[in-house]
Amino acid sequence: MTLHGIDLNLLVAFDAIRATRSISLAAAQLGLRQPAVSGALARLRKLFGDELFVRAGGEMQPTPKALQIAPAVEAALAQLRQALNPNLAFDPAGTAQIFTIASTDYTTTVLLPPFLAALESEAPDAKLRIVGYDKDDIGALIDRGVIDLALGVFQKPPERSVRQRLCRESFVGVARSGHPALTDGAMTLDVWLRQRHALVSVRRDAVGEIDRLLAERGLARRIVVTLPHMLALPALLLSSDLVTALPGRIAARFADAGLVSFPLPLPMPAWRIEMLWNPQARNDQANAWLRSRISAIAASL
Repeated sequence: MTLHGIDLNLLVAFDAIRATRSISLAAAQLGLRQPAVSGALARLRKLFGDELFVRAGGEMQPTPKALQIAPAVEAALAQLRQALNPNLAFDPAGTAQIFTIASTDYTTTVLLPPFLAALESEAPDAKLRIVGYDKDDIGALIDRGVIDLALGVFQKPPERSVRQRLCRESFVGVARSGHPALTDGAMTLDVWLRQRHALVSVRRDAVGEIDRLLAERGLARRIVVTLPHMLALPALLLSSDLVTALPGRIAARFADAGLVSFPLPLPMPAWRIEMLWNPQARNDQANAWLRSRISAIAASL
């Protein structure tokens, strides 16, 4: 199926039938006669090769195919209405928009739970899509409008993006409870360097910020496991004497799994979690609402 074969009015009719579960109510909502909506449904069925809506229990119930395409139709129509009437106030409670956020393990774990609670409360019909990213590609993702926001640590953010600071974070050491090298909940630098280390790196290398700082002092740690994400760390650390360094807020969440955190035995500067977005979204009320909620949640941390 190609776009030139679809009349926009057919998608409007589809959305009205989906919302009302009735041909007659959809017609009333659209200011049309019932035969016109029935005719639109007949054309939709032919286009999609599916019944889309079938009468059951006195209502027009959507088929699996209709349920599959409904979110995309809702979001597309909502964005089109906003584009045609930019002065139309954004209503979170009435939106079915899909918000796409590029996010790391850290920002997803720390910011997503409270944001999802806000979404369910303020915008219950909105959808959330979280995507991973390579930092070298983030500028293109923002430019092309593939994402609404990007969350993470950006030492060299794209010049064509708006950069907004969210919160500060710092590393702590993490190991299993009862680790033999932990003395009174701490490790000396010499002892820590002799441990076997796990490193989380999204760049597919074995050099983190800590290693760059150690190199400046002529030191190095023994990295024996490199991972692209944090999910496997609790099981890995609990079943071995490996140690790792994690953001403090993540380490706190791992405490219930039987892991303990300890101060790193070398001074480490704190770093900033930031949000990037396209400057063309300054007047996009939906994007502004999204940014405001993320900012408020970060501030509460």
